[in-house]
Amino acid sequence: MTQRLITHLRHVDLAVPDYAKQLDFYTGTWGLTAEHSDTGVSFLAAEGSPEQYVVRLREATDKRIDLIAFGAATAADVDTLAGRLAADGVQLVGEPGDLQTPGGGYGFRFFDNEGRTVEISSDVATRTHRKIEVGESIPVRLSHVVVNSADPEGTRAFYEKHLAFALSDTLMHPRMGEMMYFMRVNSWHHSMAIARGPHPSLHHASFELRGVDEYMRGTGRMLRAGVEKIWGPGRHKAGNNTFSYFLDPHGNTIEYTTELDVLDEDTWHPGLHDFSDPEVTDQWGTANAMDEFVARKSFNDVDKGLFVAPPV
Repeated sequence: MTQRLITHLRHVDLAVPDYAKQLDFYTGTWGLTAEHSDTGVSFLAAEGSPEQYVVRLREATDKRIDLIAFGAATAADVDTLAGRLAADGVQLVGEPGDLQTPGGGYGFRFFDNEGRTVEISSDVATRTHRKIEVGESIPVRLSHVVVNSADPEGTRAFYEKHLAFALSDTLMHPRMGEMMYFMRVNSWHHSMAIARGPHPSLHHASFELRGVDEYMRGTGRMLRAGVEKIWGPGRHKAGNNTFSYFLDPHGNTIEYTTELDVLDEDTWHPGLHDFSDPEVTDQWGTANAMDEFVARKSFNDVDKGLFVAPPV
């Protein structure tokens, strides 16, 4: 088995045409903090996270995922990963080197099997962060990122082979087959998931809140602000996490969650969950039904950034 050198999820970077509107939403409504911003680029931190930022917004003509970033423990691990990927024929965007983003560090970027830009980095300076207080309904950290894939089996195989991601659980349907793979890089149930979709795109980005009370307060705050809710509040079976899904101003699905399972990786065996059973999608029974409307919203637009590295 390939040694796992990825340690954790760092951030997800989004490019959008209406940058000002997106920035106002993520800072004024969603609860992130803008730091290290420049003209047309903002780095948004979660107050409870040591990561320099968990979302980067960039002004662009086309809506796209700029990149998904993961951490590694050391520069030597970064070099090992870059060498392993190159030897396997994976297209690198550039060789490992010093990063010019907040916190610095050492890293490189590559294209995955469907053309998403992925960054691996080490030695990024930690951000001064704080404990989120009781009742404070803002994100503690970026929990996970879910991508749509036109070839979910191939995408799962890519991340397993090249980056030693492990399968935690599979979501399936009796008629449609296997629909989502929950993948982990540490003991969190999933840092990334791969959903079957019509095209590669962002399915959703999920943000962890302090606890169930803060999660419900955050859900209510979004509803009072008039943010479009597409699914929730409820609690999934796979991962056992709570969920409330909303749309950002550009139609990206984003989630408030909490209490994602932490696994004993030595003893965990992946499960197969049939989402035609209502308790699989929502143990509580409080969310609206998972239907074609919800699924269609999460398909998102075709990503315009495939096999095109972001300029920054």
